Amino acid sequence: MSGSNSSSPAAKPGALDQPLGLTVHSLPEPGGAAMADGQRTRTGRWKMLAVMLVCAAPVIASYFMYYVVRPEGRRNYGELIDPQRPMPSVIATDLAGKPVALPSLQGQWLLVSVAGGGCDAPCERHLYLQRQLREGLGKDKDRLDWVWLIPDDAPVRDSLKPALQQATVLRVKGEPLAQWLAPARGHQLPDHLYVIDPMGHWMMRFPAGQDTVSAAKTRKDLERLMRASAGWDKEGR
Repeated sequence: MSGSNSSSPAAKPGALDQPLGLTVHSLPEPGGAAMADGQRTRTGRWKMLAVMLVCAAPVIASYFMYYVVRPEGRRNYGELIDPQRPMPSVIATDLAGKPVALPSLQGQWLLVSVAGGGCDAPCERHLYLQRQLREGLGKDKDRLDWVWLIPDDAPVRDSLKPALQQATVLRVKGEPLAQWLAPARGHQLPDHLYVIDPMGHWMMRFPAGQDTVSAAKTRKDLERLMRASAGWDKEGR
């Protein structure tokens, strides 16, 4: 039958003998691959930097508003720390001996004093001022914690503990503490009150010798900080 013969492979000799067609793809040059990897790495770094800037922008903006965009003639009482020093990643202990990671204090503004566990008269005055300054912030007081850092193993008097119910009291080794906070020239670490921002950076130091007049100036600085950061900082961690 002619139909059968025309459709049979035998009617087309050599049809199955043709070589198979293969497409050969060239491999990427090693140099080109390295350049592509480098480009991706640089792009990733820029993206990471952009994310970090976005996260830090509110803090930078609040500092700018506080220290740059301010009424003519107005001066802050506390000394701005430049460059700021980040909180060390060390383990402290509370008065019960329980370990507490110092960075766990981040997320709040901190008003910090430093003194040995024996707590002499200047130490007691600082603790009293810290409590009063926090209470003086009114509705903003929950955005600031008052902290007593103890660099030694001296016991804290039982008579002092009731006044510390709202304080954060931690023992921190003297060496990492001294690498983070520092006194003004001619003074010692316990002579000052220190301000730590919610990101854990030491950013301000108040002058030594706090009294009623200077405490009012300190409170004004704290109030300005609270107002400048109100847009991004909320109470609680």
